[in-house]
Amino acid sequence: MVIELIVRISSGIPGLDKLVGGGGGSFAENTVTLVYGPPKVGKSVFSYQFAFEGLRNNEPCLYISTDYGLKDIERNIANFGWNLDEYIENESFYFIDAISTIAGVEVESKPNYFLSSVHNPTDIMVKLGMAMRQIISKSPRFRSVLDSLTTLMAFNDEVLIVRVLTVYIMRIKESGGTAIVTYTEGSASSKVENMLKAIVDNIIHLDGENLTIEAMIGGGKVKGQYDITPKGIVVD
Repeated sequence: MVIELIVRISSGIPGLDKLVGGGGGSFAENTVTLVYGPPKVGKSVFSYQFAFEGLRNNEPCLYISTDYGLKDIERNIANFGWNLDEYIENESFYFIDAISTIAGVEVESKPNYFLSSVHNPTDIMVKLGMAMRQIISKSPRFRSVLDSLTTLMAFNDEVLIVRVLTVYIMRIKESGGTAIVTYTEGSASSKVENMLKAIVDNIIHLDGENLTIEAMIGGGKVKGQYDITPKGIVVD
């Protein structure tokens, strides 16, 4: 009998690693996790912590944002006491900006900054490939965030975005990455929501009070209370 060892990586969220795996990490390496729930319950904060934890441990991060430009992300993250400057400068933080073009914001070109549009999911996937080629030439492991599917679905056919997510997952996993994808509950039909859940590895639901792990490779369903503090999400 072959016993497969699950390597877990830290979420960066105090209390979550202990809740999931006894403190040895939360997410099985090379998996994709859907973090979903109602609006304003901490999905993006969850993503920031996951991304920053990787950067602190010399894991590059590829961040796709459909809601905020780079300056906004820097400011949002700085609100919790984390600074991206070093990681942008040394090109370990890669950013695909899919919102600034339609917001009319002028941006400064950087080797690790890729401008795209929520109107053009195909171009987002092209920029994903460009960024990943740079990342995997530097590191055998990396993290990625897609925040969020909700905005992509607002500008595109829902089923198309499910196909885009499938491509994203395939590329991330083929290249050795571990990813978080966010989605606002109820933004799409129940059929599409079920499709989203079917193609990811892990599922976490946030409701503003409870963090519920609905599915997790190597683990069962579990629930814990959480708070959004000045230092980010903390799970009790």
